[in-house]
Amino acid sequence: MEPTTDINLKISQLQDAVDRLEYKVDTQNTQLTHYINRKLKKSPEDEGDENEERGNWSGKLDFLLSCLGYAVGLGNVWRFPYLCYRNGGGAFFIPYCIMLAIVGVPIFFLELSLGQFSSCGPTTVWSFASLFQGIGFAMMIVSAMVAIYYNMIIGWAFYYLFASFTDDLPWADCGNWSTALCDRSNNFTESECTSNGWLIQNDGSCTLNGTIKGLYNETLAKENDLKFVLPSQEYFFREVLGTAYSKDLGDYGEIHWELVLCLLLAWVFVCLTLSNGIKSSGKVVYVTATFPYIVLVILLVRGVLLDGYYSGIKFYIEPDLDKLSDAGVWKDAAVQIFFSLSASWGGLIALASYNKFHNDVFRDALLVSFGNCMTSLFAGFVIFSYLGFLANEQGQAIKDVVDDGPGLAFIVYPMAVTKLPVETLWSILFFVMLITLGVDSEFVLTETVVTSIMDMFPSTRKYKTFTVILVCLVFFILGIPYCFDGGFYLFTLIDEYSGGWNVLVISLCECIAVGYVYGVRRFLRDIETMVGTKVCGFMPWSLWKYWWMICWCCLTPLGVSFILVFSWVDYTRLEDFPRWADALGWGMTLIVIVAIFGTMVFKLIVTPGTFKERLRKLTTPRPEWGPALPKYRQLVTAYVPGFIVNLKEFEERNPDGVQIEMNSPNNGGRYYENKAMDYYETK
Repeated sequence: MEPTTDINLKISQLQDAVDRLEYKVDTQNTQLTHYINRKLKKSPEDEGDENEERGNWSGKLDFLLSCLGYAVGLGNVWRFPYLCYRNGGGAFFIPYCIMLAIVGVPIFFLELSLGQFSSCGPTTVWSFASLFQGIGFAMMIVSAMVAIYYNMIIGWAFYYLFASFTDDLPWADCGNWSTALCDRSNNFTESECTSNGWLIQNDGSCTLNGTIKGLYNETLAKENDLKFVLPSQEYFFREVLGTAYSKDLGDYGEIHWELVLCLLLAWVFVCLTLSNGIKSSGKVVYVTATFPYIVLVILLVRGVLLDGYYSGIKFYIEPDLDKLSDAGVWKDAAVQIFFSLSASWGGLIALASYNKFHNDVFRDALLVSFGNCMTSLFAGFVIFSYLGFLANEQGQAIKDVVDDGPGLAFIVYPMAVTKLPVETLWSILFFVMLITLGVDSEFVLTETVVTSIMDMFPSTRKYKTFTVILVCLVFFILGIPYCFDGGFYLFTLIDEYSGGWNVLVISLCECIAVGYVYGVRRFLRDIETMVGTKVCGFMPWSLWKYWWMICWCCLTPLGVSFILVFSWVDYTRLEDFPRWADALGWGMTLIVIVAIFGTMVFKLIVTPGTFKERLRKLTTPRPEWGPALPKYRQLVTAYVPGFIVNLKEFEERNPDGVQIEMNSPNNGGRYYENKAMDYYETK
């Protein structure tokens, strides 16, 4: 061996020894600090923001309640109970819990871990494999689309809340906004119809100048989709929305200024809450995330005192085990748990990015997922106790009064409270609960967009309040079309397509990016660096990491693929919508898909080198990937030799850019970064 080579080798060995010693000292100092803090009973919250540039949650409960409020939304109240009724009652809990374990929680935990480890929002977190940065853009687009229409629901709730401050609720009886089918007394014989000068129609109705005046044969009318309806139904569609005055999506009709004002109020509330970032929203959720549970308990206590409540609850939980052999039941369970957790919309990454590095993200993921599941189950008992009561009052079967979506929240339940003593009180409580359920999710949807903008353009962080106001103003203007007569058609279209298949594609790409490109083993080491050897205070992390490895690499991608394929096979067009509306819906879906794969193609084109070099470079972690603070980046060097600890110091020393080396244990190579030219060189 030549002397020069021997000297270089010894210098290299000496440098490695120094690096290991520095790491050991840093680790021991960190352990000593934690030990002293425990003895002094100091919590991480006492230490203030550890990331002063980005900011952190004021306390652990701020983050936990924000996540819970984001995950627990209107769907827990108006969709889950209906799915239970439709899919075998109590038997539906079996596929629901299984899908929660293999699809819902793994994606939920993956996104929280990504955000906390990197302190990055959904658009910048992908520096571990920049080929997949389009996933972040897709998340931002989905959150924006959903935020715009979701706040309209809160606007409706505000409308009903203000309308509730009367002695007699306006939807309790038919009014000047109703039709003849609103009043069951408009049930005539054929002779009564003719004596009044009305025409007898073959569909079972009596008409005058084309307007239905009543029914002479209810059985025949039902066969022709004509039946008496609840006053609350006509109030919602005719008085509040004006949908009855619009033929379809192409007939927009007149604007409802009352709805515009309610929508404006909803956006002002969101804007004020987010104006100071997570410092303000983290405190508001103490009320908005807990109040719905208080109201649900009060409503359940009142509900079980009503006649007919037991038949409703029995209808809700009575199991039909034969339904378990129906693939559609499993698809419904997977879709519900997936979307009720609000996974793959970017909000979870945004929320977790403000966590302190050593927060027990594993514990938070389990608590929020379990809390979301229990909330859905509990809300079902509340809703069906009132459905049983309403069916008993109306003399109808429960299956004839049950509904899902806005119909349950703005038609069925409002009608049920009109039968209660002190109806105004129960109506106010219910709609305040709907508002608080909705705004928690709206906070995070909007914050996701704001965080994405500030991460892409860091200079905007100095103008946080202005950025929030601008985003809310733009979203308010884009939401005004929902306030027209035909707005509900647009709402239905956006609701159907904005958070559907495109979100499933996002989650599938996430699993591939983390599990196969970045490397699941490295990602598990990253998580262990944050949470330590024990999670939830007592459970060994080593017992859980293999479960997550199986999920992210196998079970979760297969589960999501199953939902995707089944949804495509089972696809049906929206009824009463023109074909161009379906094309518009598919266009919204494709925007998200193009954001993912279009970004991939663009990066492959603009990156220099051969195709193989481009691909390797775009799937290798960039130097800036990792924890935000040097003291935590130092911990990563234990399993990623050459990992850059102090990025700011490196940039100051090398303003023109020099080649730096960072080992990638994934693919056994070294990645070199230069501001002028990047290339990948294998070992």
